[in-house]
Amino acid sequence: MSADQDRIMTALAGVKLPDGTSLVERDLIRALSVREGAVSFVIEAPDAATAQALGGVEAAARARLESLPGVTKVSIVTTAHGPAAKPGPAAKPAAPAGEPPSLKIGRHPTPQQGKQGVPGVKHIIAIASGKGGVGKSTVSANLAVALARQGRKVGLLDADIYGPSQPRMMGINKRPASPDGQTIEPLHAHGVTLMSIGFMIPDGEAVVWRGPMLMGAMQQMLGQVAWGELDVLLIDMPPGTGDVQLTLGQKTELTGALVVSTPQDVALIDARRGISMFEKLKVPVLGLIENMSTYVCPNCGHEEHIFGHGGVAAEAAKLDVPLLAELPLALEARLAGDSGVPVAATDSPLAEPYMKLAERLVQVGLA
Repeated sequence: MSADQDRIMTALAGVKLPDGTSLVERDLIRALSVREGAVSFVIEAPDAATAQALGGVEAAARARLESLPGVTKVSIVTTAHGPAAKPGPAAKPAAPAGEPPSLKIGRHPTPQQGKQGVPGVKHIIAIASGKGGVGKSTVSANLAVALARQGRKVGLLDADIYGPSQPRMMGINKRPASPDGQTIEPLHAHGVTLMSIGFMIPDGEAVVWRGPMLMGAMQQMLGQVAWGELDVLLIDMPPGTGDVQLTLGQKTELTGALVVSTPQDVALIDARRGISMFEKLKVPVLGLIENMSTYVCPNCGHEEHIFGHGGVAAEAAKLDVPLLAELPLALEARLAGDSGVPVAATDSPLAEPYMKLAERLVQVGLA
């Protein structure tokens, strides 16, 4: 959301509804646009009867915005999300005992002044990649488990909204509880506190959201989840340099970012773009991780560098940041992730590189 849109949303937060809440608190603002002083948006009421009752609110919103410096035109449309309510008892039947209140993830973001941390969380580290397919989610899951095995209190947020994979990799897929319809109780697996949009939607269903909905969802999963006291919260980012990355970099107090890449030139080109994005957002790059660094044949022991070798190390030296790990390509790691038990949670020799990576982060005070 732009600075102009933030200013408009802040003004609309002062427009009160008949029940004492505001347009912003009730999440009724849709399709907000600010162009050369012209402001337009939709007030989307839950039903026709509510929309009809908002005539005075629309007038108040228009008057407030027209008084703002630089606003030359205000266009407001009030509409209804659904039909008028049918006659009947006004009160909604209570949920059966033990059933959590309904909880909606995905909304337009609420105004926020500057970057914010997460209460109780000491460090927030983004794990990013310039392109997909380099194993970023596998690294995130295994690093989270390895840190937990080091005795750290670890959270893992799956921020890959369009392709959430942590529910499968961590072996848990059920809907989080909500005691009040606002606070989200995270799930737990392998000593890690978890949250993913994948817990909120049916398996295989696509998330079809534009940028503002993504931004609002990220705001909810950071601010409404009861993360508790954590040494570190790892954020498994989507690939690339899109809305989620920009929102986190601009709105969240990140300790820094770890960038994952394979050694091949194509992956490194995209990794450089990701590093450039973090530099522009003034988020420190804490180090690089070379994934799929080498492959050792389980039958004959022959070692092969399928994706090349040394590219990430050279890039780290050029940026003057540490190369934190060189992680192998192994069938066992893939099978472990598919089974819901990350290889770092086992006694396999393949867990050792992740344990060493976790030790490095602990030693330098990042976890």
